[in-house]
Amino acid sequence: MLARDQRTPFSDWWWTVDKLLLVAIAALMLAGVILSLAASPPVATRIGLDPFHFFNRHVMFLVPSLIVLIGVSFMTPRQIRRTALIVFAVSIALIVLTLLVGPEVKGSRRWITLLGVNIQASEAAKPAFVIVAAWLFAESTKRPEMPATSMALVLLMMLVTLLVMEPDFGQTMLILTVWGALFFIAGMRMIWVFGLAGAAGAGLFGAYLLVPHVAGRIKRFMNPASGDTFQVDTAMEAFWNGGWFGLGPGEGIAKRSLPDSHTDFVFAVAAEEFGIILCLMLVALFGFIVIRTLTRAYATEDMFSRFAASGLAILFGVQATINMAVNLQLIPAKGMTLPFISYGGSSFVSLAYGVGMMLALTRQRPRTEIESMEGASAQRAYA
Repeated sequence: MLARDQRTPFSDWWWTVDKLLLVAIAALMLAGVILSLAASPPVATRIGLDPFHFFNRHVMFLVPSLIVLIGVSFMTPRQIRRTALIVFAVSIALIVLTLLVGPEVKGSRRWITLLGVNIQASEAAKPAFVIVAAWLFAESTKRPEMPATSMALVLLMMLVTLLVMEPDFGQTMLILTVWGALFFIAGMRMIWVFGLAGAAGAGLFGAYLLVPHVAGRIKRFMNPASGDTFQVDTAMEAFWNGGWFGLGPGEGIAKRSLPDSHTDFVFAVAAEEFGIILCLMLVALFGFIVIRTLTRAYATEDMFSRFAASGLAILFGVQATINMAVNLQLIPAKGMTLPFISYGGSSFVSLAYGVGMMLALTRQRPRTEIESMEGASAQRAYA
């Protein structure tokens, strides 16, 4: 047992971290391990790999992800800002390198191999970008004369341009949604919000007209008879087959034919084998994590911590919502993983990085620590 009067880094972390949030995240990770064991063997067998290839790798990625999550949750807001700036700069450089020398897979360049490891740099760019944008918005509330909002807009356009060049429209929409939410939370004028929403709508319409890949997905969503809808149709059948309580572990049918049953459509496998009850429990876990983080964020007096934690929670929640909505045929198909449930090394580690920052930013910090951080910022501004 740790006494409250023990002044060690671990004891300080233990008595200030949100334990309910930590338990909810751990429960999601455990669910991801179970569902990976349920969904991945048929995919591995179908492509000639060991049946437990993806499961073993999922567990292997879990170890560094836990280290990243816990390590980052020890950070102070100042350390989070500095680290995010470095991670964002490195991610942008890797995205550019991916566009130049990365292999083309299904018409996109999203992956690059470094030291034998496949890396999707855009995954790491997302949480780091949220922190940098929140930092700029927080500065704009303290010093209106600083062009922080314009700088945040420039960074947004730079990241979005690179993502469109890959192309990765799913990540682009996710980044735009989170940035717009941060823009609104920071108290910007509604005319800007509507203007940006209009620009995003115009961009989507332009993508529909100019990019056949996007147009095809939208057309298949609006009219299933216009193209191949095998995966989404099979996913919906999985929900019907599973019912409320599922067919039982290992008894699923959809995973035998779904190419992405261990990634984009793992939610459908969960529904078929464990039932809608488990799906509702997963939705409740995601909802609890988002709402708990937002509640804790708005309880803090530090504007950066408030904006950053809110942005990370929205990023986490919107990504989960997009994945589940695709499985339920509520929106056109997108290559978006379900946080901590879907298979994917870059996604897993990046999510751990983002959630670790959420835990760090929502820790119960003494008022004196917050005031000292604000005082240091004011001194730097004066200098």
